[in-house]
Amino acid sequence: MTQPRISPIANPSFRTLFAAQVFSLLAIGLMTVAMSLAAYRIGGVAAAGQIVGFLLAVKMVAYVGIAPLAEALFAGRRRKRVMIGLDLGRMLLLLPMAFATQTWQIALLALVFFAVSSGFTPLFQSVIPDVLPDEKLYSRALVWSRIAYTLESVLSPIIAAMVLQLIEAEFLFWVAALAFTGSVAALFATRFPADRTGQGKGPFLRRAMKGLSIYRKTPRLRGLFLLNFALSLSMAWVLVNSVVLAGVRLGDAEGQYPILMAFYGLGAAIGAVVVPRLVESTDERRVMLGGAMMHAVAGLGIALPLGYAGYMALWMIFGLAASLVLTPGGLVIARSAGAADRPAVFAAQFSLSHAGWLLAYPLAGQLAALAGLEPALLILSGLTVGTAVLAVRVWPATDPIERLHEHPELPEGHPHFREAPSQGPRHRHAHAYHIDDLHPNWSGSTPA
Repeated sequence: MTQPRISPIANPSFRTLFAAQVFSLLAIGLMTVAMSLAAYRIGGVAAAGQIVGFLLAVKMVAYVGIAPLAEALFAGRRRKRVMIGLDLGRMLLLLPMAFATQTWQIALLALVFFAVSSGFTPLFQSVIPDVLPDEKLYSRALVWSRIAYTLESVLSPIIAAMVLQLIEAEFLFWVAALAFTGSVAALFATRFPADRTGQGKGPFLRRAMKGLSIYRKTPRLRGLFLLNFALSLSMAWVLVNSVVLAGVRLGDAEGQYPILMAFYGLGAAIGAVVVPRLVESTDERRVMLGGAMMHAVAGLGIALPLGYAGYMALWMIFGLAASLVLTPGGLVIARSAGAADRPAVFAAQFSLSHAGWLLAYPLAGQLAALAGLEPALLILSGLTVGTAVLAVRVWPATDPIERLHEHPELPEGHPHFREAPSQGPRHRHAHAYHIDDLHPNWSGSTPA
């Protein structure tokens, strides 16, 4: 008899954490709209685009440079208190943004805001696998999370447009701050799992680099980075140039761009929903590789004589393929680090993935300007394929979680052997293998 599929929403802690994520994403979405309107108010038609680009670059720099440092700073502290404090900090930073009249003012506030966000997001991501230790439930939770990200990108502009019928544009920052109160309330209502001990010890720089070190030494994590980067190369074209294509090819940027992105969002939601079954029937590596290749092949379709329906179908495929790559990432990280090290590895993933976007966004824009819309996507799709092939070489096809290895340096009766008894004078044994202080290298292990 088939067992019923249990939803992660049935778990009270995940339910309130998910509510916190929804409120937080809504707040950030509204803040992004408000920031774009502020750029237009400050720079006018001539300079608004440059100011928005500068503010997005500030966002990426904060995400890339500060996430590992923030994780090291907060390591060993109670996650619930830290996350509530960071939410309150973000909420307070939004209040003076309504009065910014110079580019440097809003840029400085945005830098601090995104620096705080770079500390919050990896910490939030690290809590979910502790709340849902069952791998299948956690996999389904990633679906909910990915759908929340997709809906945020679609719904935030709509909600902002409705709110702007009632208030002046600069006070949209205050509405975003109000949304953060929902996130804080949901976090207060969440029963967090016990925090792991033994964190926050050692020199600060070593702790800050720990996640990056684990990432560098773990083949599947290097493959995860390369597949995320492969996707970002062609996906950046979609995110940067869809509005241009809507105006040039469909004849109405304002009217057709939202429709294009709605089909993209629909495809992303479908992709997220099918990921758990695909992962259960194959594995994360094949699903993510398939998504990257699908995105690249779909990009080649831009050279075809597409009509209106063809463009909408193509954008839906783009969204579906993107979800196949992005959704399983949390599962790969959860399998690749012990619970105590997950916040550091999630912070490393957050930093490295945004470093990829920091390169991909301007590349997509410059290529489109120099080579044209369609040739730019063809080039970027080719780069996606090449990078995905490199990921295949880095991330072995046979990649079990448990690995055989030896500990000749440890004495008999060492606590490490309590959960996984060893054999022989070299203490050979197998268990879920993660890079840590007792297992500093991957090369000394073999598949179990």
